[in-house]
Amino acid sequence: MPDAQHPDPLHDELLELALEAARRAGTLLRDSRPADLGVAATKTSPIDVVTEMDLASEKLITDFIGERRPDDGFLGEEGAGVEGTSGVRWVIDPVDGTVNYLYGLPSWAVSIAAEQDGEAIVGVVAAPMRQETYQAVRGRGALRNGEPIRHRPAPPLSQALVGTGFGYLTERRAAQAEVARTLIPQVRDIRRGGSAAIDLCDVACGRLDAYYERGLNPWDLAAGVLIATEAGALTGGRPGKAASHELTLAASPALFAELQPLLDDLGAWHD
Repeated sequence: MPDAQHPDPLHDELLELALEAARRAGTLLRDSRPADLGVAATKTSPIDVVTEMDLASEKLITDFIGERRPDDGFLGEEGAGVEGTSGVRWVIDPVDGTVNYLYGLPSWAVSIAAEQDGEAIVGVVAAPMRQETYQAVRGRGALRNGEPIRHRPAPPLSQALVGTGFGYLTERRAAQAEVARTLIPQVRDIRRGGSAAIDLCDVACGRLDAYYERGLNPWDLAAGVLIATEAGALTGGRPGKAASHELTLAASPALFAELQPLLDDLGAWHD
């Protein structure tokens, strides 16, 4: 079994490709953002948007990786979908935090994960406006700008700083707001950053005690969940389930044990 002492050359190759693709895409997004950037399309609702830069970033990433590994599969937020024959699939969010990016807010990232036989083995989240890149290889820990990171020791629930997010469908947002309303008096405070990938990395490096959200897609969570896990946090969904569209939760282990049943009781997993 590959580990830090006996790394798998394939994992090293995938990591280097993910890092370089994320670097290139992040540079494009940061340096080539039009002053008059507008909405190119909408997805689930009129406020769930795609910009021309989302599309350009995804094309850059898939072209770069595809030229070097033509047999791999792809799953991208903006439509990249290739089955592949190698057993490796790339799960890509070319701009995680598109609304932030559209408004010129700095909390957006490029998220790239590589899966092997359905399991995330490499994750990279590049946040150019923070000048930070997070990375993880399964079994080998997590890094920020090349330095090891670790989750924050679990505080009491009443002192926990908890990140979350809200979907774009009206009914879902209303249900999520009700969960947050009930949760706020029980924790230190709530943060809503607007990028699931960054929120998961903030758990990984101790800037948040926990993060939860309903409605994430594979490209939103694949890299960030691996990074948080490799930083020692617990990740999952409803009790006994993995992180998924239904519910994603990441937290210091002792806090996870408190938050998971509480969120389940509050119905954070359904609209």
